[in-house]
Amino acid sequence: MIVALAALLAASRIVTLDEAVQSAREHQPQLRQARASTAAADARAQQAFSPLLPQLTATAGYQRTTANRIEQPGGFSVLGLAAGGSSFQTFNSWSDNITASQLIFDFGAQPNRWRAAKALADAQASTERATALAVDFNVRSAYFDARANQALVQVARETLDNLLKHLEQIRGFVEAGIRAEIDLAQARTDAANARVQLITAENTYQTSKLTLNAAMGVLGPTDYEIADTQLPPVTGEDAPLEALLDEAYRARPEVQSLQDQVRADQLTIRSIEGQYGPSLSATLGFRQGGTRLDRLGWNAAAGLSLSWNIFQGGLTQALVNEAQANVMATVAQLDLIRQQVQSDVDGARLAVRAAKESLSASREALMNARERLRLAEERYQVGAGGVIELGDAQVALTQAAAQAVQADDRLATARAQLLRAVGRQ
Repeated sequence: MIVALAALLAASRIVTLDEAVQSAREHQPQLRQARASTAAADARAQQAFSPLLPQLTATAGYQRTTANRIEQPGGFSVLGLAAGGSSFQTFNSWSDNITASQLIFDFGAQPNRWRAAKALADAQASTERATALAVDFNVRSAYFDARANQALVQVARETLDNLLKHLEQIRGFVEAGIRAEIDLAQARTDAANARVQLITAENTYQTSKLTLNAAMGVLGPTDYEIADTQLPPVTGEDAPLEALLDEAYRARPEVQSLQDQVRADQLTIRSIEGQYGPSLSATLGFRQGGTRLDRLGWNAAAGLSLSWNIFQGGLTQALVNEAQANVMATVAQLDLIRQQVQSDVDGARLAVRAAKESLSASREALMNARERLRLAEERYQVGAGGVIELGDAQVALTQAAAQAVQADDRLATARAQLLRAVGRQ
């Protein structure tokens, strides 16, 4: 299916951001692994619940056995039977047994064990959501990186085209004797350097699409293009930090996962402490046996079973101590993730603010660089400016265009970071 999806994307020739994100959600191995782990955790919770339900077992057996009497010390001795009376004569022996049992009460040991397993399953489900957030961010980041590199290829191509135009103009001026030969040599050098920059930009773009393929969970070629998809402003991106933090603490699955883990550890303690008391079970059984199938004897029995581990060398207390230490460790980890959430939210919010200001300034710089190149071209044509001035203006325009592309990429990536930081997909 992954290869088929890759062929579909390649055939479409253009990949949008929504297609990339959807592909990652369906095919990313990390996310598929997280889903499998959640299913396994749910199954473990079901396993923990099964001892609370009635248990029914059935056995059947057949033996071909001797019937020699074996006397035991202190046992009843039959006069006239000696040990030498044993023989190898064998007989059929048939048996079957059906037993039903039900746990009645065990001071909460098994019920709390089941509740702890359910809490762990909830924690794993939250971990799966955290993986989904990370996958979304990774594919968006890779997409915007590829989009930026695609734009940089266009910048390099436009620069080369413009320098080739300058080269033809300067060649005409030199042939007419208006300009010196050194101007032509400089123009050729600039054009050659621009070709190298274009080749480098194209290779970087292709490499970034390989990274995007990995983020999408796709095995396939990179003979497609990236749509110029913009990430719209994040709702509340200019809101105060406190509002964003409140949302993040509620929505971040990492926080919920650790809270479920703490709950599971606390229930584990209660489950272990239940082992200090006895457990009570009810049993019901039916048994048959004999040497012939048509003449089997039978017995039925019903009863109660009380078991109590009175002393196990301090095992139960040691298990309680371990579980309590696990609670403290998880609570510390929860405090740490809350600090990380605050750092993520504040950092992403500041990155969005800085990127928006940088984008505005870079667009202004690009506009001024274009005007500078226009003026430099006019001055060179009338002989008022030199080739150095013209080259400097072209370099300034290329740098300004690249800076504008990078500023746009930083803003898109910062918004993707903010979405992840507050727990939104």
